[in-house]
Amino acid sequence: MSTLRIAGGSVLRSDFSVTEGDVLVDRESGEILAVGDVEGGDERLDAEGCLVMPGLVNAHCHAAMTLLRGYADDKPLDAWLQEDIWPAEAELDTGDVRAGTELALVELIRSGTTAFADMYFQVPEVVDAVETAGLRARLGHGVVTVGKDDEQAIADNEESLEVAREFDGTADGRIRTAYMPHSLTTVGEEYLREFVFQAREAGVPVHFHANETADEVEPIVDKRGVRPLEYAEDVGLLEDGDFLAHGVHSDETEIELLAESGASVVHCPASNMKLASGMAPVQAMREAGVTVALGTDGAASNNDLDVFDELRDAAMLGKLQTGAADAVPAEAAVEMATAGGADALGFDAGRIEAGANADLAVVDFSAPHLTPVHDHVSHLAYAATGQDVRHTVCDGEVLMRDREVLPFDETAVRERAEQRAAALTERAGD
Repeated sequence: MSTLRIAGGSVLRSDFSVTEGDVLVDRESGEILAVGDVEGGDERLDAEGCLVMPGLVNAHCHAAMTLLRGYADDKPLDAWLQEDIWPAEAELDTGDVRAGTELALVELIRSGTTAFADMYFQVPEVVDAVETAGLRARLGHGVVTVGKDDEQAIADNEESLEVAREFDGTADGRIRTAYMPHSLTTVGEEYLREFVFQAREAGVPVHFHANETADEVEPIVDKRGVRPLEYAEDVGLLEDGDFLAHGVHSDETEIELLAESGASVVHCPASNMKLASGMAPVQAMREAGVTVALGTDGAASNNDLDVFDELRDAAMLGKLQTGAADAVPAEAAVEMATAGGADALGFDAGRIEAGANADLAVVDFSAPHLTPVHDHVSHLAYAATGQDVRHTVCDGEVLMRDREVLPFDETAVRERAEQRAAALTERAGD
């Protein structure tokens, strides 16, 4: 057995208390062996002046959209998608997806994220990049049937299911999969009914966008006379293990449905604010017992993948949405970014205790903006950024040591991404 000892710092416990102590990790199994007053360790990772916390979980993103960061801003969702993003994505090739994904993975590792969910295209390229990176991920092919004939729509759905079956459990179990219909309005009902059923037979969970904007809600209500998540339940979408992105315009009935079903919601506050989509009722969801995670969405609508930013935005937006200063407090925001995300994606992570996955972020508290330290958790929610992360560990392996990302040549990744982005946007413009 080869062990890693993260030594000399403080540890964020599952009850949000902070104690001095070390974390001992079994690098072969990728699990935490002990926490606190521990000895040994074949390798030592210095955490002096730092807080060891669970690795952050980005529970909804489109990684390769890093190539479109800053490409189209200051538009509502529908115009942004139809006028800018979808035309650009139509020009994507496998090399683009690989370059954009690698850029995203470097950004995730640098900011202390150890697990993420990705809905996109060319999934084999994403799988290969994630395997190299050493991160944990829930991956899937995004399905859109709008504008496609029946043959094309069926092929798109079949690809999503095939990807889910083929790649689940790869990268020594770090990669899991899901069937990923884009949304309730971009995938036809006949396809949802057929392929959700097939996903259930295969034991594959489902991830989709829902209730992101009022414009997404109203057509469903007008046509069907029910709320979108009632429609989702009718076609079989809301089950334990499923997770949906946004949920901004969810009413009391839908929140109750979510709580009863066991499905999780991924709150994407920065994207929702930037696209003027609205404010999700996160406090009400949590009070109802819904598992709420955090996600950045794609870098084209955020415009970064730093989950610490989402922590702060979630806490702040929760207060504005309710009008109560104690809504979505610091502990709740940190929990959503760690244990909540791990639960939503089905990973045994998000907490630092013996037996859990050794997915960890070591945050340096020596910077002026983190001084003085009255409350570590407050600083994580309201003051820390991804640039404060000193080390990142996933599955017992060190992915970033002293702010150096180890799985990739960061300069080469950035150069490839810049070249690919320039060529992509030129094609899209033509």
